[in-house]
Amino acid sequence: MAKASQPGRTKTRLVPPLSFAEAAEFNTAFLQDIADNLRAASAQAPIESYMAFGPPGSEPFFQTILPPEIGLIEIWLPHFGDCLLAAIRALLGRGYGAAVVLNSDSPTLPTSLLAGTARLLAEPGDRAVLGPASDGGYYLLGLKQAHARMFEDIAWSTDRVAAQTIERAREIGLPLHVLPTWYDVDDIEALRRLEGEVLRRRSPCDTLEPYAAGRTAALLRSLLTRSDLAARLGAAQPPPAKGLHHVATA
Repeated sequence: MAKASQPGRTKTRLVPPLSFAEAAEFNTAFLQDIADNLRAASAQAPIESYMAFGPPGSEPFFQTILPPEIGLIEIWLPHFGDCLLAAIRALLGRGYGAAVVLNSDSPTLPTSLLAGTARLLAEPGDRAVLGPASDGGYYLLGLKQAHARMFEDIAWSTDRVAAQTIERAREIGLPLHVLPTWYDVDDIEALRRLEGEVLRRRSPCDTLEPYAAGRTAALLRSLLTRSDLAARLGAAQPPPAKGLHHVATA
């Protein structure tokens, strides 16, 4: 689920400490890292990747920043839940046995969680897979059927989203597998956490290997070096880049 990068219209919850232009740069880096992460996951499990995008007419932006194997589906509806359901329906309508909606705010999401979700959804029988976020939302939801109730009466953009989604699954008797919690980068504390993770190797979890998010790491390092972002974040100067490894789009 992706929005084209436009200063003042994307990742505005990160302003401040970021400027609107910097927030848009992070939006692009996140999308590119997520695309690379999906490519890495597809080497471990049968996954085909798409970005459901908006606003209308922004397809050239995505064609420019994403690898060609990432398909594009334009979805732009007034309500977020309707966008998620429309994306699920669009993918299932193409003949896939399951569909997953994934956020665009978790560039370091462990690749193992993406591959594991695909394996869980490949098992027989109807089921759902939910990846809860630390702020009470979720970073992914996978379904084998387009259960509209999973997107109804949800207080979107609140800390109740994951809990309400779990309750909707109970209401319709849908078996639900809950993945480990991960985090969204949508405020200054999460941005500090991201900086510590990708530049200083401070993993938020002892049992999961974060995705390296090379595009995001490079942008963070550049901004910390050439601007006053370190002061805005209350962070030290970044360590030397030597020894860091990441996957980059060819």
